[in-house]
Amino acid sequence: MAAGPVDLLAVNGGFFLAEIMAGLAAGSSALQADALDFLGDAANYVISLGVAGLALGVRSRAALVKGSTLIVFALWVLGSTAWHALHGTLPQAEVMGVVGLAALLANGGVALMLYRFRTGDANMRSVWICSRNDAIGNVAVVLAALGVFGTGTGWPDITVAAIMGGLGLWGGWQVVSHAKDELRGGMASEVAQPAE
Repeated sequence: MAAGPVDLLAVNGGFFLAEIMAGLAAGSSALQADALDFLGDAANYVISLGVAGLALGVRSRAALVKGSTLIVFALWVLGSTAWHALHGTLPQAEVMGVVGLAALLANGGVALMLYRFRTGDANMRSVWICSRNDAIGNVAVVLAALGVFGTGTGWPDITVAAIMGGLGLWGGWQVVSHAKDELRGGMASEVAQPAE
């Protein structure tokens, strides 16, 4: 049986709570960055479900809000990462690895379920972009855990968190750009239509 939107929302909401607690306990900025991605996805699904079937302009405006939110989350991640770098935090590699691997399994499944939406309108494409970025981020968290374990320093964690922040900025920019293009196209078609 295929998972429904409520299942996807539950997976993302549950992993947000698990990763934010694990990230704080382990002192890992990469896990905290990944947790915020899960939170962003949960909000993304709620908004996407709320506007599904509505006019393209409404869906595009919803995507604009989601893309802007991704950008804000990414900036928070980058600020938190800078704080960890300045304070020389050494995260717990074992916690990072176990939680990162569990998150990868969850996000990999979600990304596969949403693969068909990768070429849809800005609203549905944003759901795919978020899930794809999360799966990439999970791989990076696992690699960071190995790096922290191998080097005994927090730099692999900080590096991965910075990359994830950059991915979030890029993904948010893509969603905002696509939504703006759709809104411009919609306004142009309204102007082109003759008055009745």
